[in-house]
Amino acid sequence: QVQLVESGGGLVQAGDSLRLSCAVFGRTLRDFRVAWFRRAPGKEREFVCTINGDSTDYVGSVKGRFTISRDNAKNTAYLQMSSLKPEDTAVYYCAIKRSYFSSSASDSQSYSFWGQGTQVTVST
Repeated sequence: QVQLVESGGGLVQAGDSLRLSCAVFGRTLRDFRVAWFRRAPGKEREFVCTINGDSTDYVGSVKGRFTISRDNAKNTAYLQMSSLKPEDTAVYYCAIKRSYFSSSASDSQSYSFWGQGTQVTVST
């Protein structure tokens, strides 16, 4: 059984930082691409960033503020978020798919496993 467990969300003020974690159970993380998505109230789910091996990619709105990383020994991925803005408020989800899948990294439907989500709220 595969399980992704996110943690680290919360309520912060604009300009603050948060680190989200995504612990993976039932699969070896190093064999997978990891992505973070988010869904803001009333909006569609949005790709945030991804890591495959050591290669990373980010949506433009978070470049320079967010950093995705992974610790394969701990089977855990992370999303370090800095200089948070109210528009970053959303439920954040981690997702994984096999590294060799050729589908677009930002295509949410191509991901095999998802976490339950963690709420991030940024106040002004």
